Amino acid sequence: MAPVGPRSGDAIFSSIDRVNAELFTLTYGAIVRQLLTDLEDVEEVNKQLDQMGYNIGIRLIDEFLAKSGVSRCVDFKETAEMIAKVGFKMFLGVTASVSSWDAEGTCCSIILEDNPLVDFVELPDTCQGLYYCNVLSGVIRGALEMVSMKAEVTWTRDALRGDDAYELQVKLLKQVAEEYPYKDDE
Repeated sequence: MAPVGPRSGDAIFSSIDRVNAELFTLTYGAIVRQLLTDLEDVEEVNKQLDQMGYNIGIRLIDEFLAKSGVSRCVDFKETAEMIAKVGFKMFLGVTASVSSWDAEGTCCSIILEDNPLVDFVELPDTCQGLYYCNVLSGVIRGALEMVSMKAEVTWTRDALRGDDAYELQVKLLKQVAEEYPYKDDE
């Protein structure tokens, strides 16, 4: 029997249980609205959304690795492509592209073609500093950390703020060496 290779984002997305997209979008909107009410500071809400995403990402990577059949990526470029082509399709049903690599191959942009989190959303003037989808940057940061990559993820373009697309900049800060709890020679 031939070894099973990695599955595409479309194949995985079609085979997993999903929640209604409108329910998901409205629930996320309610969470953001409640954070704005409770914290009363847009910057603090941005931090909280990022932390929530980070906590999701450190758990979501296990499901991604189990269901996608992806083996270890050889470098950061391959990892970014997996996030864009498989991860976003698997969990959000959207396709993303990777572009704008720096010379060292440690910084790139992930551009979302569609963003289901922003359906039905208009930011009021009082929330212009809000990165409404900041949970996504936290998810990527948390997932990368679990596969030994310390990264910084920031929004560079946001259609809710008047830009023409949704773009995340992902910068690899360092590759963390894996530590094993015991030595094999003992």
